Amino acid sequence: MAQIHHFEYGAITPTVSYILSVLGSLLGLTSAVRLRSARSGGERFWWLTLAAVAIGATGIWSMHFVAMLGFDVDGTPIRYDIGLTVASAVIALASVGVGLAIALLGKTAPRLRILIGGVLAGLGVGAMHYTGMAAMRLRGEIHYSGREVIASIAIAVVAATVALWLTLIVSKPIAIFGSALVMGVAVNGMHFTGMLAMSVTPEGEAFGSVEGATATNLLVPVGAAVVFAIVGMGYALVSAPTEEDRDAAEYLRQRIENRAAAPAAPAQPQFGGQPAGQQPPNRSTGRGTLGDASWTYRDRGRQ
Repeated sequence: MAQIHHFEYGAITPTVSYILSVLGSLLGLTSAVRLRSARSGGERFWWLTLAAVAIGATGIWSMHFVAMLGFDVDGTPIRYDIGLTVASAVIALASVGVGLAIALLGKTAPRLRILIGGVLAGLGVGAMHYTGMAAMRLRGEIHYSGREVIASIAIAVVAATVALWLTLIVSKPIAIFGSALVMGVAVNGMHFTGMLAMSVTPEGEAFGSVEGATATNLLVPVGAAVVFAIVGMGYALVSAPTEEDRDAAEYLRQRIENRAAAPAAPAQPQFGGQPAGQQPPNRSTGRGTLGDASWTYRDRGRQ
C-alpha cells in the first residue's frame, strides 16, 4: 500500500477548511432565519437558494476541496477530472437545497420533515464526497474500507439532520454562531472519516501518465467563486430588511393612509375679522348674532 498523507501542508488546510465550513454554516443559518419570516413566495425562494448555496457549496463542498489540497500519495502525482469535480459541487448544492425545502417550507409534521430532509441531504453529501474522490486520478488503484465508508455516510446523515433542525429553531446571533461551530466539526468529521476509508495500491510508471487538472489549477477559479459567493451573500443579508424594518415601514404606511383618508375641516371665510354668519355685539343695543341665533347682553358697567 502506498503511503497517504492527509495533512501535506500541516495545519493550514484543515484550519482553512474548518473556517469555510463554519462561515458557510453561519450564512446558511442566518438565511434560514430570514426564510422563516419571509412574507411571499419569492422571498422564500430567494432565502432558500442563499441557504443552500451557503451550506451546500460554501460550507460543505469548498471545505472538501480545500481539505483535498493537503492530500498526497507517495510515488504518484494527483490530478482531478473537471467534469466529476463540478458534478460533486452540483450534488452538494442540490441535495442540501432539497433537504432545506422539505424541512422549512412545510407546515405539518416538522419532525418527520426534518428526518426525511436530513436523510436525503446526508446521502447527497456522502455522494458529493465520493464523487469528488472518483474525480481523483493517480498512478494506482483506489480501494475503500466498507466500515469507514458506512461510518462517514452515517455522520453525514446525522450532521445534515442536526443542521436542518437548527435551521428551524435558532434565531439569536449567539445561538447561530454556536450552531455553526458545531456544524463545522460535523462536516470536517465526515470528510476525514471518508478519507480514512481510502487506500491506494501503487502501479508504478507502467501505469501510464496521469491526466487532469492539478489542485493548483483549480484553486484560482474555485477560490474566486467562493469569495464572490461569500461577499454576495453577506451583502444580501446586510442590505435585506429585517422583520423590525418591515413593521416600521408598515406602521408608517398606515399613518400616512389614515391621515390622507381623514376629512379635512371646512375653511370658513372671514369678513372683517369675524367668521361668516357671526356679528360682534352692538354696544348701543347689546345685540349680536351667531349663525341663525341672536342674543342680548347687558353691560354691567352701564347699569
